[in-house]
Amino acid sequence: MKAEEVRQKTDDELSGQLGDLQKEAFNLRFQQASGQLENTARVCEVRRDIARIKTVLHERSSAAS
Repeated sequence: MKAEEVRQKTDDELSGQLGDLQKEAFNLRFQQASGQLENTARVCEVRRDIARIKTVLHERSSAAS
């Protein structure tokens, strides 16, 4: 997901997607610990997407203040 795509979404959509990504990151960590993780690059992708969403949400909340 690119930053442009994140900025086009509403705060509610971003919050929902953030929750989904955090659940996915949790599941990926379990798969990695048990040796079942096949796509190791997905861990980095999910972490970066979470960071992008949090950054945009923080920018919007600080701009509103």
